[in-house]
Amino acid sequence: MDVFYSALEQVFRPDVLLIILGSSIYGIVIGAIPGLTATMGTALLVPLTFFMDPVPAIGAIVSATTMAIFAGDIPGALLRIPGTPASAAYTDEAYKMRQKGLVELALGTNVICSMIGGLVGVLVLVLAAPQIAEFSLMFSSYEYFWLAVLGLSCAIMVSRGSAIKSALSLTIGLMLSMIGIDVVMGIKRFTFGDTELVGGISIIPTLIGMFAITEILRKIGELRELPPVPPVRVSRMMSGVGSAIWKYKGGVARSSILGTMIGALPGAGADIAAWVAYAVSKKFSKTPEKYGEGHIEGIISASSANNAALSGAYVPTLVFGIPGDTITAILIGVLLMKGITPGPMVFVMDAGLVNAIFMVFVLANVIMVPIGIGAVLMSRHVLGIPQAILFPIILLFCVIGAYAANNTLFDVWVMLVVGLVAYVLEENDFPLAPMILALILGPLIEENFMKSMIKADGHLIEFFSRPVSGTLGVVTLTIWALMIFMHLRHAKRKQAASLPT
Repeated sequence: MDVFYSALEQVFRPDVLLIILGSSIYGIVIGAIPGLTATMGTALLVPLTFFMDPVPAIGAIVSATTMAIFAGDIPGALLRIPGTPASAAYTDEAYKMRQKGLVELALGTNVICSMIGGLVGVLVLVLAAPQIAEFSLMFSSYEYFWLAVLGLSCAIMVSRGSAIKSALSLTIGLMLSMIGIDVVMGIKRFTFGDTELVGGISIIPTLIGMFAITEILRKIGELRELPPVPPVRVSRMMSGVGSAIWKYKGGVARSSILGTMIGALPGAGADIAAWVAYAVSKKFSKTPEKYGEGHIEGIISASSANNAALSGAYVPTLVFGIPGDTITAILIGVLLMKGITPGPMVFVMDAGLVNAIFMVFVLANVIMVPIGIGAVLMSRHVLGIPQAILFPIILLFCVIGAYAANNTLFDVWVMLVVGLVAYVLEENDFPLAPMILALILGPLIEENFMKSMIKADGHLIEFFSRPVSGTLGVVTLTIWALMIFMHLRHAKRKQAASLPT
């Protein structure tokens, strides 16, 4: 009980509440402007978190991303332009409802289902994370090695597009993680005599480059004025929402749980959760023929899943230090800067912080309703910001954020070079999520592999000698075999289809 009261004191302070409110409004603006993703918004928040304590810093990130995921629904329904990738799954559905004169019902349903999905995800996080953490205290270097490798394997498996390109992206991330000093032997590697590289590649400039600079480069060639926003009667937003959600309450529950589970997979994220939930909802629907024609059931399911996935991503992040998505990857970087190493010991050594994170999640999802309704009212002003003015300002914040990470100009160059490389990779359909996960997990994999090899005296069979490590190892190798099999089968089918008949 003392831990609970300690968490209350940390969260319900005027300065923390003000930061959460300000970050929520910031997240609404980021999500509502097409082209600005929740991950990009989080990366831009990082410089401000340098001057905050851990709880307000985490509160800023949680509240901003929670709001951004919902706010992406606003331009999707009004302009048929998803504000964030997580809204893309049901943009056509919401826009068709606008054409039917039901845009208020679509947006009202979005905000309520986003809140419900987020709260379900928090409930799973509160119940599951401490139990998993208690179990993981028995883990040795063998288990942590397999767990990190399993995380990277899942990141490849759930990535869209080619598994080969996902694996290559992951390899680039692992190569970047090896720059600097060997975590076990203390030997300099790949520094090329440059003292700036001895400490390795800084994670914050890298993240800003990957997720902010790439968006800026992508938008440079297509800056355009957005179409005018149609009028929305905010007073009608809640009319009919309760009956619609009650009618499809089974879909809300199923999608919220499904979204939480998908969010817990490293590299999956809210956008994949939304697409999967939408597809599953259509599969189990009594009226699948209505999907794509402005059917509220699809919106209810997908919008419940994407916010639930945000909470689910924090399970592997807090328990094992393995990011569930790109947003939690940035959060890990912030926590490390604050001297906090995510992992099971956080639940033992700093239980107050963990409970404070849970409370921030609940608070962010509850205040989503009034702020979301206000955001719909202000959507004309938000969507009216000229992009030719917006993106230079964002670039300025990127440079400031990269420099502030270590107060060195070298990190600004790191940000720009990584951003350019990431842009080229994305334009050629290479996913970035495996790369950033590999960059974060690379040192963890290497350190635990070396420790395990020393303990095992070089015998690889010892990696399978313990029950949990053996199980994780078998699961990981099975996933590898499955991915290879699927790739070979796809290649065989492609070859057969190209043969003349």
